[in-house]
Amino acid sequence: MKKTLFIMVLILVMMLTISPFALATDGGGEGAAQQRQPTFYESYGFLIMLMMIVPIFYFMIIRPEKRRKQAAQQLRNDLMVTDEVTTIGGIVGKVVQIKDEQVVIETGGERTRITIIRTAIASRKEKVSE
Repeated sequence: MKKTLFIMVLILVMMLTISPFALATDGGGEGAAQQRQPTFYESYGFLIMLMMIVPIFYFMIIRPEKRRKQAAQQLRNDLMVTDEVTTIGGIVGKVVQIKDEQVVIETGGERTRITIIRTAIASRKEKVSE
Protein backbone atom coordinates (compact mmCIF):
# COMPACT_ATOMS: atom_id res chain seq x y z
CA MET A 1 0.00 0.00 0.00
CA LYS A 2 2.82 2.41 0.87
CA LYS A 3 4.60 1.63 -2.40
CA THR A 4 1.44 2.30 -4.39
CA LEU A 5 0.81 5.57 -2.56
CA PHE A 6 4.42 6.65 -3.19
CA ILE A 7 4.04 5.90 -6.91
CA MET A 8 0.79 7.89 -7.07
CA VAL A 9 2.36 10.91 -5.38
CA LEU A 10 5.36 10.68 -7.69
CA ILE A 11 3.11 10.61 -10.76
CA LEU A 12 1.10 13.55 -9.46
CA VAL A 13 4.23 15.63 -8.83
CA MET A 14 5.60 14.79 -12.27
CA MET A 15 2.34 15.73 -13.96
CA LEU A 16 2.11 19.02 -12.12
CA THR A 17 5.69 20.01 -12.84
CA ILE A 18 5.32 19.21 -16.54
CA SER A 19 1.95 20.94 -16.62
CA PRO A 20 1.60 23.77 -19.13
CA PHE A 21 0.82 26.11 -16.23
CA ALA A 22 4.31 25.57 -14.88
CA LEU A 23 5.79 26.31 -18.32
CA ALA A 24 3.58 29.30 -19.16
CA THR A 25 5.03 32.79 -19.04
CA ASP A 26 3.25 35.82 -17.66
CA GLY A 27 3.65 37.79 -20.89
CA GLY A 28 5.87 40.49 -19.39
CA GLY A 29 8.52 42.20 -21.48
CA GLU A 30 8.35 44.18 -24.70
CA GLY A 31 4.94 42.97 -25.83
CA ALA A 32 3.29 43.37 -22.44
CA ALA A 33 0.74 45.86 -23.75
CA GLN A 34 -0.61 43.33 -26.20
CA GLN A 35 -2.16 40.31 -24.54
CA ARG A 36 -1.88 36.98 -26.28
CA GLN A 37 -4.54 34.29 -26.20
CA PRO A 38 -3.67 31.33 -23.98
CA THR A 39 -3.27 28.05 -25.80
CA PHE A 40 -5.60 25.14 -25.23
CA TYR A 41 -3.12 23.36 -22.95
CA GLU A 42 -2.49 26.48 -20.91
CA SER A 43 -6.22 26.87 -20.35
CA TYR A 44 -7.26 23.28 -19.76
CA GLY A 45 -3.97 21.51 -19.00
CA PHE A 46 -4.58 21.15 -15.28
CA LEU A 47 -8.07 19.79 -15.88
CA ILE A 48 -6.69 17.24 -18.34
CA MET A 49 -4.06 16.18 -15.80
CA LEU A 50 -6.74 15.68 -13.14
CA MET A 51 -8.84 13.64 -15.56
CA MET A 52 -5.81 11.40 -16.15
CA ILE A 53 -5.18 10.94 -12.42
CA VAL A 54 -8.69 9.66 -11.59
CA PRO A 55 -8.41 6.40 -13.60
CA ILE A 56 -4.90 5.85 -12.26
CA PHE A 57 -6.18 6.12 -8.69
CA TYR A 58 -9.06 3.80 -9.50
CA PHE A 59 -6.93 1.04 -11.03
CA MET A 60 -4.08 1.26 -8.52
CA ILE A 61 -5.89 1.87 -5.22
CA ILE A 62 -9.67 1.49 -5.26
CA ARG A 63 -10.04 -1.63 -7.44
CA PRO A 64 -7.42 -3.78 -5.62
CA GLU A 65 -8.94 -2.80 -2.26
CA LYS A 66 -12.40 -3.92 -3.46
CA ARG A 67 -10.94 -7.26 -4.54
CA ARG A 68 -9.27 -7.78 -1.15
CA LYS A 69 -12.56 -7.06 0.64
CA GLN A 70 -14.45 -9.45 -1.63
CA ALA A 71 -11.86 -12.18 -1.06
CA ALA A 72 -12.08 -11.72 2.73
CA GLN A 73 -15.88 -11.84 2.59
CA GLN A 74 -15.78 -14.99 0.46
CA LEU A 75 -13.39 -16.61 2.95
CA ARG A 76 -15.77 -15.87 5.82
CA ASN A 77 -18.80 -17.12 3.89
CA ASP A 78 -17.08 -20.40 2.95
CA LEU A 79 -16.15 -21.33 6.52
CA MET A 80 -16.83 -24.92 7.47
CA VAL A 81 -16.56 -26.91 10.67
CA THR A 82 -13.01 -28.35 11.12
CA ASP A 83 -11.35 -25.46 9.25
CA GLU A 84 -8.28 -24.12 11.00
CA VAL A 85 -8.49 -20.32 11.19
CA THR A 86 -6.51 -17.37 12.50
CA THR A 87 -8.29 -14.37 13.97
CA ILE A 88 -7.28 -10.75 13.50
CA GLY A 89 -5.96 -10.89 17.07
CA GLY A 90 -3.65 -13.78 16.22
CA ILE A 91 -5.60 -16.61 17.89
CA VAL A 92 -5.31 -19.90 16.01
CA GLY A 93 -8.00 -22.52 16.38
CA LYS A 94 -10.28 -25.04 14.75
CA VAL A 95 -13.87 -24.15 13.90
CA VAL A 96 -16.25 -26.21 16.02
CA GLN A 97 -19.59 -24.51 15.47
CA ILE A 98 -20.97 -21.85 13.15
CA LYS A 99 -24.01 -19.78 14.03
CA ASP A 100 -25.33 -16.77 12.11
CA GLU A 101 -22.58 -14.23 12.75
CA GLN A 102 -20.79 -16.12 15.52
CA VAL A 103 -18.15 -18.79 15.17
CA VAL A 104 -16.95 -21.03 17.99
CA ILE A 105 -13.30 -22.02 17.72
CA GLU A 106 -11.35 -24.50 19.80
CA THR A 107 -7.80 -23.54 20.75
CA GLY A 108 -4.93 -25.07 22.66
CA GLY A 109 -4.31 -28.46 24.22
CA GLU A 110 -7.04 -28.00 26.84
CA ARG A 111 -9.56 -27.46 24.05
CA THR A 112 -10.61 -24.03 25.18
CA ARG A 113 -13.60 -22.78 23.21
CA ILE A 114 -13.89 -19.16 22.20
CA THR A 115 -16.87 -17.51 20.55
CA ILE A 116 -15.91 -14.84 18.03
CA ILE A 117 -17.76 -12.90 15.39
CA ARG A 118 -17.31 -13.98 11.79
CA THR A 119 -15.63 -10.72 10.73
CA ALA A 120 -12.80 -11.34 13.22
CA ILE A 121 -11.43 -14.18 11.08
CA ALA A 122 -8.37 -13.08 9.14
CA SER A 123 -7.29 -16.24 7.36
CA ARG A 124 -7.92 -19.93 6.95
CA LYS A 125 -5.22 -22.56 6.76
CA GLU A 126 -5.35 -24.36 3.45
CA LYS A 127 -6.14 -28.06 3.76
CA VAL A 128 -3.52 -30.37 2.34
CA SER A 129 -4.96 -33.16 0.23
CA GLU A 130 -3.68 -36.58 1.23
